[in-house]
Amino acid sequence: MGLYHPVSIGPLTIPGNLFLAPVAGYSDRAFRSVCIEPRVGEQGADFTCTEMVSSEALIRNGVRTELMLPRAENEARYAVQLFGADPDVMYRAALLLAPWRPEAVDINCGCPVPKVVKTGAGSALMRSPERLGHIVEAVVKASKETLGDVPVTVKLRSGWDAASLNYRECGRIAVEAGAALVGLHPRTRSQGYAGKSDWSRISDMASRLAVPVAGSGDLFSPEDAEKMLRETGCAAVMFARGALGNPFIFSATRALLKGEAWQGPTPRERLETAFRQLILLSRDMGESPACKEMRKQFCAYTKGISGGAALRNRLIHADTIERYRSILATQPDFFLERQDDGEYTEY
Repeated sequence: MGLYHPVSIGPLTIPGNLFLAPVAGYSDRAFRSVCIEPRVGEQGADFTCTEMVSSEALIRNGVRTELMLPRAENEARYAVQLFGADPDVMYRAALLLAPWRPEAVDINCGCPVPKVVKTGAGSALMRSPERLGHIVEAVVKASKETLGDVPVTVKLRSGWDAASLNYRECGRIAVEAGAALVGLHPRTRSQGYAGKSDWSRISDMASRLAVPVAGSGDLFSPEDAEKMLRETGCAAVMFARGALGNPFIFSATRALLKGEAWQGPTPRERLETAFRQLILLSRDMGESPACKEMRKQFCAYTKGISGGAALRNRLIHADTIERYRSILATQPDFFLERQDDGEYTEY
């Protein structure tokens, strides 16, 4: 079997092993949509996941949480990621996912952000493997009751700090509790995103568990993904920060793994993809908040483009779709004409 191959997660079979990891503040369905199809007719991510959804907010009918749950129109397979510290609350939250019909439910046990950790959720669960197991059991139970028994997956870190590397124990407990895939970001909570991830821990985890292991951490190029798959034996790779402003990384990686030719995006294609993402996001949250939210995305999309710094300085002040369009129209070969129905057509 080659490096690019299908992945079976319990009863679910994903046709390829290039996943978009949940990225807080970025993985809305507009971004997931362009990661799935970065350019018209081009295949991107094989599997996607929402940004982490608070179980507490979900059972309280949090408005923003509702915006985070729907799948994108081109999203054939996706997971919803939940976070929380209370098994009962996680169970009740998972029950509420039924209307969205996700193909999997992922449990966040790796987020290092203080506001998540202080609630006992995210990577704080690495300090309480028993509780982690109870949470997995609770979500698996909810899946069997209302979700059609879709697989439950878990995202871990290496441990809380260098003195408590317990990913082996947590991975074992998660699988015994019913997890069908374990994702591992091989940094500790205390590392955050500093330093270098230790891929040997992914290899170690993959050799010990009977379920697929997906690896993440320091994946910023197709070559990084090829190296991780080859060196660790993990079943899949999860791009996170490496996909920000670069949804083309999935199709580029697929071509590399399959030994096929691939033409990278032109500056025009990068900007057009970013603009398409803006339009999609505005449909979900409204024009004004979408324009503000996309400023950080356009900063990522314009990296490496000639004149990118000057372009970013203008884009970060854009507050309407028309303003974005007029700024982008100054770029060579970029022109989008607004139609009566509010759509934009490329010329």
